[in-house]
Amino acid sequence: MYICEKSSTFAANYSCMNKQILRLAIPSILANITIPLVGLVDTAIVGHISDAHAIGGIAIGTMLFDLLYWNFGFLRVGTSGMTAQAFGRNDREQCARLLAQSVGIAWIGAALIWLVQWLFVTAALAVVPCSEEVAMFARKYFFIRVWAAPATLSLMAIKGWFIGMQDTVSPMITDMVVNVVNMAVSYVLAVYTPMGAMGVALGTVIAQLTGLLLSMVILLWKYGHVWQGLSFIRLLRDMRGMRQLISLNTNLFVRSLCFMIVYVGFTALSSKYGDTDLAVCSILMKLFMLVSYFVDGFAYAGEALVGKYIGEAKSQPLSNSPQGVQYPIGGTPSNSHNISSLVRLLFIWSLGVGAVFTVAFALWYMPMYSMMTSDVVVLNRLTDFTGWFIAMPIVSTLAFMWDGVFTGATAGKQIRNAMIWAAIGFVLGYVATFHYLGTHALFVAYFLHLAARVIYLTANWKQVVEQQ
Repeated sequence: MYICEKSSTFAANYSCMNKQILRLAIPSILANITIPLVGLVDTAIVGHISDAHAIGGIAIGTMLFDLLYWNFGFLRVGTSGMTAQAFGRNDREQCARLLAQSVGIAWIGAALIWLVQWLFVTAALAVVPCSEEVAMFARKYFFIRVWAAPATLSLMAIKGWFIGMQDTVSPMITDMVVNVVNMAVSYVLAVYTPMGAMGVALGTVIAQLTGLLLSMVILLWKYGHVWQGLSFIRLLRDMRGMRQLISLNTNLFVRSLCFMIVYVGFTALSSKYGDTDLAVCSILMKLFMLVSYFVDGFAYAGEALVGKYIGEAKSQPLSNSPQGVQYPIGGTPSNSHNISSLVRLLFIWSLGVGAVFTVAFALWYMPMYSMMTSDVVVLNRLTDFTGWFIAMPIVSTLAFMWDGVFTGATAGKQIRNAMIWAAIGFVLGYVATFHYLGTHALFVAYFLHLAARVIYLTANWKQVVEQQ
């Protein structure tokens, strides 16, 4: 692990923080850019061995899992922030307890998914408009892939724990192995076995189980010392820690529901404007997601480092402060300054990423559009939205970065409230403008949801710092 030497010089401290940020961010970015490859390969496999019904069915089935697992995103986010703070306090046993408790919640969640799977699929397909053939493929795909639920949810919790332990290399390795196994096994099962297109579903199950096995090996090999002395009895008795984890995860669950209002609402509402505008919105949203693949790396670094710094602060005895003065974050003014310096650097990096994408979008928007579609009508319509395309990166990077910083601070209520206001902003923005702007109203609403997150979290950061 990279450890900075203590230095009294401003430049040396900033250099140290930069090295810490990049050490954590770069592996996450490398892992993130492999994610879209899996979807592309799965679609290509099915597209070459089956018909449009299979392609549509697997697309619907994948969407159902996206909706389902999105609600469990708190497993990664909540575990990351709390583990980072325990790591900063050098509380090895608490780090171990947090992983055990988070994985336990993951398995309870998986059991619930198994119990309601039939009702969930039936209800979802009743709402999603599709043919009987597409629905049949979607059902088959779902009922095979659902067996990976314990592995998928456990991997969320374990990834969050790795990040909290200041380790983004282990989740990078795990993610890359999962993605490579997914592509390879899906291809073999789909092309060379009687399963056909359903081999893609079983390939995903095998990949997730492989990832879980690999992560367990890493946990035992790299973090065996963390488990030494862990008492199962104390784990069961740690109700205070469990209540904190559940409270944080409850707030994050509400946040996930608000995310669904925005992102599912964006797609659902775009379908009202015809196939061409639906394709335009879908393409632009996929291109927007390219920004998140890079900024999320720095957001993960923010989760890990902000949490660690806060944990280090809480581990310092108050007797170190003159005349019993209790300082915010860090116990001393210098540590409080370190947090501010860290957050400043994180935003410099994220704004730099946003600026690069803004310039790239402004210069090469047409090649990017052409990469996504060759339909002349869609391409012509896309040019009407280029202004939004260019404007989004900067605002979105600010929102994503604040999410990482507040996660490290385990400020669950503020994260929840920010997303509630964001969802309200999205709804009000659309309702107020759709009569006048048509499809552009969706981008007004999406922009307002990002702006609401940035404004709320910016306004509340000082309060969060003072409460630590």
